[in-house]
Amino acid sequence: MMTGSSALAGQVSRKPRSRLRFERKREEILDAATRLINENGAKGTTLLNVAREVGLNTTSVTYYFGRKDQLAAAVFERTMERLAGIVLAAGQEQTPERRVHRFLAMHFELRAAVLRGEARPLATLSDLRALDDALRVPLEKQYLGIFRDVRDFFGAPRDSAHKDLLGARAHILLEVVFWLPIWLNQYALDDFPRVMERLFAIIAGGVAAPGAQWQPLPLASEEDVLAGAAENGPENGPENFLRVATLLINESGYRGASVERIVEELKVTKGSFYHHLDAKDDLVLACFRRSYKRFARIQGLAQRAGGDEWLRLATAIGSLLDIQFEASWPLMRTTALQALPPAVRAEVVARSNRTALRLAGTLIDGAVEGSLRVVDPTIASQVLLSTLNSAFDMRKWASRMPRARAIALFASPLIDGMFDDRMLEEVSRYR
Repeated sequence: MMTGSSALAGQVSRKPRSRLRFERKREEILDAATRLINENGAKGTTLLNVAREVGLNTTSVTYYFGRKDQLAAAVFERTMERLAGIVLAAGQEQTPERRVHRFLAMHFELRAAVLRGEARPLATLSDLRALDDALRVPLEKQYLGIFRDVRDFFGAPRDSAHKDLLGARAHILLEVVFWLPIWLNQYALDDFPRVMERLFAIIAGGVAAPGAQWQPLPLASEEDVLAGAAENGPENGPENFLRVATLLINESGYRGASVERIVEELKVTKGSFYHHLDAKDDLVLACFRRSYKRFARIQGLAQRAGGDEWLRLATAIGSLLDIQFEASWPLMRTTALQALPPAVRAEVVARSNRTALRLAGTLIDGAVEGSLRVVDPTIASQVLLSTLNSAFDMRKWASRMPRARAIALFASPLIDGMFDDRMLEEVSRYR
């Protein structure tokens, strides 16, 4: 017969085992949800699908997470914690160069481990902005802490202008690692260390040749006409749907940009929407197509503006950043990719890769003539693409200063690399 003390000991020993089982199953659910969110976006991830992945029924999953949004928030929170751990480890290095190098190396090591099936991936954070305030705000504060820690990689700011420059570096560096899954998988795992070193060389030294001046040319008004046509046209015209949808999706994610919100913004009926588009996915795809068309038009205008390849690239970068910071009709943020069906997503990625190839051609021609540094053009084009696209998220940052100054500071890590403060002297003329 079990005594009172031994019975109590049995209860104590059973409780930890029960708790361990709960934690293991919870982690298993989070792993499954992470995979599904990365494949289908939060919108396309259901509790039913997650339950099937882990061999449970939906009711059992709700024992761990009452609602789908709560599950998504838990996935994002775990990714934030893991990302913060990487930042903390890299931040222990003694110099900015070594911190950034370690930060990149750890992300490459993680990506390799994920592809080998030895580690769980980080979740794509793009749908975070569509969560309810109660779930979203704490996560955004958590991300802000990560951003500040990455900014600290580069040391303490000397003044407000230097702080602005360090903020641009931190944002670009984070976007570089978030964009890795889009293009890194085309390389063999054995090549990852070499690819990482080439990426670091681009981040450390930029793409411009030593001594290059930042003097982008103003482009013709063709792009201004294109960007403003929708605002001046009929409210129920197709261009206006694209403009408003792009803004809403960039700001609130796929889920936050509902058909109801779009027609409310334009003060038109749903019938007007469906007159031009069959479904919301058609709208998102149309927004992406228009964005890449505008990107290509800017590249073409910059090429025709003349000068060496560096001047042409600087002109394109300056014009594209101006569009992103203005935000009246920005380029479509690639964060909407995860919410698209796989076939549609594949088309958008293909368009992105064609844009990157065109950038790579400019980098090769510039290296041949000597106006651009010799860098890996395939990798550098992806850095340029992710940086230009993500600039939309820095429009509040850019609004605090003259536009030309914001563009120059944000472009600085692309031009001179992340460890050169030379641009601070150049922007002093922008008042």
